[in-house]
Amino acid sequence: VTSIGEDAFYNCSSLTSISIPDSVTSIGDYAFQSCSSLTSVTVPDSVTSIGRHAFYDCDSLTSINIPDSVTSIGSGAFAYCDSLTSIVIPDSVTSIGSSAFYWCTSLKSIVIPNSVTSIGEYAFAYCDSLTSITFQGSMEQWIAIDKDTKWNLDAGSYTVTCTDGTLDKNGNQI
Repeated sequence: VTSIGEDAFYNCSSLTSISIPDSVTSIGDYAFQSCSSLTSVTVPDSVTSIGRHAFYDCDSLTSINIPDSVTSIGSGAFAYCDSLTSIVIPDSVTSIGSSAFYWCTSLKSIVIPNSVTSIGEYAFAYCDSLTSITFQGSMEQWIAIDKDTKWNLDAGSYTVTCTDGTLDKNGNQI
């Protein structure tokens, strides 16, 4: 098996966990969408892309380890994952797709590498528990990221901790 195809496990509401084999290089669009009992996923280092809505509405998903091999996170990939509390974006990712973590209401902390150059529309919108973004680069690099105007719509009152200081939600140095 080299890929998990589109809609492969769509709406498998009794699926609680999955370990994806090392031979898989891509997780297709909607692959695990609406797997409402899925609590954990192990993504191997062989995976380079996570498709659109791949884990959309997996509202029991509490953790996922995204390996450094992943270069692309599709739009809405983790939207409505209500139980996800923290996420670490790997160094290999350069853009975070639109609505990638939309309405992840329990998401409290995010680690974003300095390799990220763009954050799409609604990427972290309605993540109202968000308190901490750790950016692995300077404040200047954070400000330079191409962020859609609605990337953080109604997100929590977070701070962005950079290597050379801290910014508030509005980008003002604290």
